[in-house]
Amino acid sequence: MTIFQETMYQGHAQALTVEETLYQGRTDYQDVLIFRNETFGNVMALDGVVQLTDLDNHVYHEMMAHVPLTAHGAAKDVLVIGGGDGGTLKEVLKQPVDNAVLVEIDPQVIELSKRYFPAVSAGAFDDPRVSVRIEDGLKYVANADRQFDVVIIDSTDPVGPGEALFSDAFYANCRALLRAGGLVVLQSGTPFFRPADLDQICRRLGVHFGAAKPFLAPVPTYAHGQLALIAAGPSAAALCPPLATLDERFAPINSRLRYYSPQVHHAAFTLAPALRKSVTADNAQ
Repeated sequence: MTIFQETMYQGHAQALTVEETLYQGRTDYQDVLIFRNETFGNVMALDGVVQLTDLDNHVYHEMMAHVPLTAHGAAKDVLVIGGGDGGTLKEVLKQPVDNAVLVEIDPQVIELSKRYFPAVSAGAFDDPRVSVRIEDGLKYVANADRQFDVVIIDSTDPVGPGEALFSDAFYANCRALLRAGGLVVLQSGTPFFRPADLDQICRRLGVHFGAAKPFLAPVPTYAHGQLALIAAGPSAAALCPPLATLDERFAPINSRLRYYSPQVHHAAFTLAPALRKSVTADNAQ
């Protein structure tokens, strides 16, 4: 038995036992390690950072997809940037959408995910509503000739291949793709280790979209066990509608989810006082 150790944040490390190495190699873009852990099942790490496990991926994927889609209430066309494991795509397809476009730069992530994490996508790539584009998400949004109701940026952290997906140019192009009332959501890393990142991203999103608010999701295999995501749109009210409105919109798919609910939606936007103070952007309060 060996030990996998992640050291993404200075002064902090977390370790998982490796029961069996299933795959180890390098794609054109990143190092990939897939191994089996007794507690978390199959685990995928990209460039030494855990991205996906069998045990807890549903929390991240459900929050990425159902927060913006339920808040919007009438999304028909959805764009997913990244998300090559297919988990967010699977959740999008549980909503009454007509079309979903997934743009992934690394085709090997898709193929390895299908092989070692088949339940994560659960056939989502074969759904007739889905179109998969193998290309750089930055270039796709700059050149796309269609519009969307919701854009989900399911990227890695703002370092390495994912860094460009946190730029002003990328945000501006995403805004240009959105129809009136459209929403965008992205992940922004671990809030307790890098709260300044959360504040900065909220500020920049607010400039481009009108309002941006962080919300949280518990994901045990991510550093500190809590992930910050950010939703952006024309107003703060559009990101977290009244509970009765969310209940009505969510009722048809309520029994098909394990974590997200309208009540969780509201709770996720309630930040602890110290974290709320660190996000000083007016539109994030």
